[in-house]
Amino acid sequence: MDTVLEKLVEGNSLRSICAEKGMPAMATFMRWLAEEGEEGDKLRERYAHAREAQAETIAEDILTIADEECTMVKASKHGSSDDGDGETEVIFDATAVARNRLRVDARKWLLSKLVPKKYGDKVQAEHSGPGGAPIAIQSTVTFVDAPPTGDVPGGA
Repeated sequence: MDTVLEKLVEGNSLRSICAEKGMPAMATFMRWLAEEGEEGDKLRERYAHAREAQAETIAEDILTIADEECTMVKASKHGSSDDGDGETEVIFDATAVARNRLRVDARKWLLSKLVPKKYGDKVQAEHSGPGGAPIAIQSTVTFVDAPPTGDVPGGA
C-alpha cells in the first residue's frame, strides 16, 4: 500500500502503478478505498494526501517541460551537419515545441480537475444589459395625495 501511495506522489498514474508487477490490481485498490470502518477511513485519508502531493508534482513537471530546450542537431545523410565553423548546427525543433505544449496542456487540464480550487479556471459571472451595456434599472413610484387633515378618522 505504501508503495502505491509513494508512486502516486512521484506523479505516476494509479493505472500505471497497478499495471506494474507486484502491485495490486486497480479493482483491488478501489475495493480497499471503498472499505467501511477505520481502516478504510485511514486509507482514504492517506490516498487524498497522496493525490494532493501528486498535484504539486505534476505542477512542477509543467515547469520542467516548459523549460526544456526544443532544439536538435541538424543531420545530413552523412551524420551531423557542420555550420561552417567546425561546429554542429543546432536548429529549432517545432515538433518538440508542439509535443511539449500538448504535454503541458494535458497536465494543466488534469490539475484543473484534480484540484479545481487551486488550478481550475476562475469562473466569474457578470450581469449586463443588451450588447454588454450596463443593466438599466427602472423604478416606478406612485404618489398618492394624503387626505385632508379633517377627514382622518380619529383625528382632532
